[in-house]
Amino acid sequence: MSEPFTLYKLIILYMLDKVDFPLTNAQISGFILDKGYTTYFKLQQALSELTESGFIREEATHSRTFYHLTEEGEETIHFFRNKISDAIQKDIDEFLKEKNYELKNEVSVKSDYFPGSGMEFTVRCQVIENNQPLIDLTLTVPSEAEAETISNNWSKKNQEIYALIMQNLL
Repeated sequence: MSEPFTLYKLIILYMLDKVDFPLTNAQISGFILDKGYTTYFKLQQALSELTESGFIREEATHSRTFYHLTEEGEETIHFFRNKISDAIQKDIDEFLKEKNYELKNEVSVKSDYFPGSGMEFTVRCQVIENNQPLIDLTLTVPSEAEAETISNNWSKKNQEIYALIMQNLL
């Protein structure tokens, strides 16, 4: 494994170690590609190898992939953190500090759908806060198109829906 490729993996581990929530593929890619550290394909290879080796855990939905740091990944980054230059660590720290709320909000809203027991589809919509579900709503719909629409709309309308449910139940 080449030295730059090892650095890409360490950057990913460092980013995940610095937050208390998972990061999406798009969030990690956005930072690394914007800084010009590597190409999209090398980054995807690094993510894949980190997942295969058990340093990160992948959580995939129809629309996004979330990455979580594992214990092995945490031990690795603590041992090899000094292999990341101070300048790169500063870039990552500043990015995470500046975007923390936006990044956390982006990953706290989750939705996915899957085939049910019959011809219908089950849609699961969640808002997670402090690793606990604030709302966890499961719906059954007759078609995949409806499931996909609900899943996509959840990210835009979750606050409105949560407020409406609370207003009607309290």
